[in-house]
Amino acid sequence: MTHRNYIIIMYTRYVIFLSIFFLISCEKKQEYTQPTVEKITESVYASGSVKSLGQYQVFSKSSGILQKLWLSEGDFVRKGQVLFSLSNDVSQLNTDNAQLAASNADIRANADKLRELSLTIELSKKKMENDQLVLNRQRKLWADQIGTKYELEQRELAYANSKSAYESAQLRYNELKKQLNFTSNQSKKSLSISKSMLDDYNVRSEANGKIYSILKEKGEMISPQMPLAIIGDATSFSLYLQVDENDIVKVMPGQKIFVTMDSYKGQVFEAVVDKINPIMNEKSRTFEIEASFTKQPNALYPNLTLEANIVLNSKENALTIPRKYLIDDEFVMISSKEKKKVKIGLKDYQKAEILEGLTKEDKIYLPE
Repeated sequence: MTHRNYIIIMYTRYVIFLSIFFLISCEKKQEYTQPTVEKITESVYASGSVKSLGQYQVFSKSSGILQKLWLSEGDFVRKGQVLFSLSNDVSQLNTDNAQLAASNADIRANADKLRELSLTIELSKKKMENDQLVLNRQRKLWADQIGTKYELEQRELAYANSKSAYESAQLRYNELKKQLNFTSNQSKKSLSISKSMLDDYNVRSEANGKIYSILKEKGEMISPQMPLAIIGDATSFSLYLQVDENDIVKVMPGQKIFVTMDSYKGQVFEAVVDKINPIMNEKSRTFEIEASFTKQPNALYPNLTLEANIVLNSKENALTIPRKYLIDDEFVMISSKEKKKVKIGLKDYQKAEILEGLTKEDKIYLPE
């Protein structure tokens, strides 16, 4: 064998060796695992925020310029307490006019008119009584054939006229009194309405609570559609969670919730489902869940964001596998090419319970 042939043979062996080594090193090793017995909790994910109990936005009933802010952010308020005052010059003038009209229409202000008619009634009554006496005397004379028929008829006519005048005076008195009562009551109601409208320019708190935010400044133009402030309870808070429409049928009042917040990193708080609002938000395709803390954190503020897991079910000693090893929630790979059907129980976001089809000694492979 020549030296040249020897070099060629050695080079060929070296190339073959490198190729085999390359193929072996490049061969992909398929990942596998075995089922594990552990606790599993099935839950529904939700996100949301914290709101103060009874939290609401303050609105004005009238339009106007914000004239005065009576309180500041962080202040505590009582129900009915004035928060803001709006400009009200026109309303004030209307109230003053209504006050004048009510004073002018008051019965006491028209007592002279009633007294005048009352005197007319008294005079009419005396004249009627006097004409009746004269008529009675004339009738006696006529019965004794004294006097004339004409004189009797004149006395009867005088009595009828005075009686009519008396009754007319009574009717005028009653009608005037009725009209004065109506006008007085109407004016008082108009005054009450004007005062109520005037008070609409004072924006009052609807409940006891704390002012968390003031949204407008003095001098701004305000309308009934613009929120002025946010008020809520200072000690009690609720959770408002958004749950996907695909999960809402699994959620029920009374279920436990585990809550995490950016404000309390590394801590988990417990809450409970209180209420499921039955109308879906068509834009986000979610339902709103109201919940309350079992034991709320020491410090909370409205609109703090949170994430939550609503617990549906849990099992202490469940045979579980990672969910990424499942194929269509029905099969697992027991070799590189063979699938096996399994029955699934509880699931969380990482694990799935195996009810049938595997034991903890089995190996399963990650699908390629």
